[in-house]
Amino acid sequence: MKRLTRPSLGAARKSSTLHYQTFPTIKPPSSRGAPPSPSSPSGFRSDESTESGAHRVSPLPVRQLAILAVISLAEQTAFNSISPYLPEMATTFPEVTEEKVGLYVGLIASSFALAQFVTNFFWGWLSDRIGRKPVVLMGTLFSAACFVAFGFCKTLWQAIIVQICLGLVNGNQGVVSTCLGEITDKSNQSQAFTYLPVVYGLGAITGPIVGGLMVFKNNPFKKGHKNPYPYLAPNLFSAAILLIDMVLTMFFLDESLEEARSLPPLGKRIHNLFVWVWQFASSSRSPAYLRRIFGKDHQPNGVESSEEEDAEEEEESDTDSSIPAVLPNVSSGEQLSKLTQREVLNRDTILLLLTFLIFQFANIAYNSLFPIFAQAPPPTGRSLSPTEIGVSLSFAGVFTIIFQVGIYGRLREKIGNKVTYRVSMAAFVVAFLLMPWVGYKNGDGSLGLGRGKAVMWIELGFVLIIKTIAAVGGLTSALLLITNSAPNHSVLGTLNGLAQTLSAAGRAVGPFISGSLFSAATRIQPKGEAMAFGVFGGVAFIGFLLSLGIRGAGLEADDWDEEEGVEDYDDEADDEAEDDASKTDERSGLLQSRRR
Repeated sequence: MKRLTRPSLGAARKSSTLHYQTFPTIKPPSSRGAPPSPSSPSGFRSDESTESGAHRVSPLPVRQLAILAVISLAEQTAFNSISPYLPEMATTFPEVTEEKVGLYVGLIASSFALAQFVTNFFWGWLSDRIGRKPVVLMGTLFSAACFVAFGFCKTLWQAIIVQICLGLVNGNQGVVSTCLGEITDKSNQSQAFTYLPVVYGLGAITGPIVGGLMVFKNNPFKKGHKNPYPYLAPNLFSAAILLIDMVLTMFFLDESLEEARSLPPLGKRIHNLFVWVWQFASSSRSPAYLRRIFGKDHQPNGVESSEEEDAEEEEESDTDSSIPAVLPNVSSGEQLSKLTQREVLNRDTILLLLTFLIFQFANIAYNSLFPIFAQAPPPTGRSLSPTEIGVSLSFAGVFTIIFQVGIYGRLREKIGNKVTYRVSMAAFVVAFLLMPWVGYKNGDGSLGLGRGKAVMWIELGFVLIIKTIAAVGGLTSALLLITNSAPNHSVLGTLNGLAQTLSAAGRAVGPFISGSLFSAATRIQPKGEAMAFGVFGGVAFIGFLLSLGIRGAGLEADDWDEEEGVEDYDDEADDEAEDDASKTDERSGLLQSRRR
């Protein structure tokens, strides 16, 4: 088998926006990152080699990375603040009994993820039409309102309804990933995508601290009186940081969707969207903008337009001229139509989406199962308080950041995105299998051996570090792999929305199943908790096996050294590259002969 240095041209995605060759006397078109290479037929930024053999690395868009980091940190802090106190909060609901706490905690968490499953694809689709920034702003504002409402919940059904609303209105995680893919290219995307999970790690520290330390069972303003809303303070804090995040986003986040730059201002765009929805819902015939796009014969129920309606359409063209601004332009739609379903959903993309579903299923199951396991009384649980749960999660988050900043980047450069992703899936299996054997708070070992309280904290911290490193490292690799699998920027938002939708499906059922298994485990002695953790360990192992089938060469970043992180290409790839080279030589010879 021959070894061929991977051409960066083959690994680059095609841009959804037409680019032009630029000359020193002509101002280049505005675009993210480095301008496209003149020799790149795809028009997409590629990390091509210079004449000296060195690679050009596009500078990181630091300002935009910073605001995306603020968005992610605010949301991760808010969402991670719930887990430390949620099991204890559930015990205060009149409908919840002690032996079914795990079931109802899982039901609350699953309601959020199930709602995300319903709307995540929609938010990704909408961001491809009206831009990334409006979607982020709407999701942040609505999420802040939901957090305020969650702090006032006094019953189980109130909590479930608020979590459903929170899941419906927030699809920012997929949109942020899409923005990262659009403001970077393959020469700097690995560095940029490494920072995003670092922010998630920071959120894994700040969130549990907020949720663990800001619960006030007694009224802080009236001594000796119980607080009627003991869980309101962390939710108000979460809403406040989301509102600050929204203001910063409004002023500092640039629109990364190139097609959206020709649209009207943000306020006018949102107004047009409501007009578009109203016209679509209230009109007895197809709205004018649909008839202009699909033709005059496009009528509901096969009704043809009359001459009077055609004349009316001409009048509407002036008043409704702004409405199509919320829809994609024709050139973008034409390029999108050229992509076949097989090109978008190829073998590697399907395996990536499937394993990402399992990855998120296992991750959310662990995140839901651990607080229930830690709060439950012995022998099934470890009887930890919300403060102790929050501190333990924050402790693991600190080591996660150290790993992400100091180790992950070098590890990925050595073994590549695909192998890093597989290692993360395998680490999940280890974390699931070890957690049931952590000792007890009173110093007894899980096997009935006296082992001291300090040993329990060491064991717990070690297992949590394995899990959080697996989650953050796997998420980084998954985001890179999914981004690199997109054949065209016009489908990048939709593909990320689909990935988030599938992951939301896993996150929707994960908490409910984990909570139900743990509730059932309380009736099994000894070591009933091993059943719940063992089931999810088996699921994570299936994801690891499936990840072995991800083999696409174009999924790696261009800065991955092929000689050190060895990757072989089959003979078919070699032949294709040789054919492309010979065709290029033929064209060059023909061009030279014509010039002569």
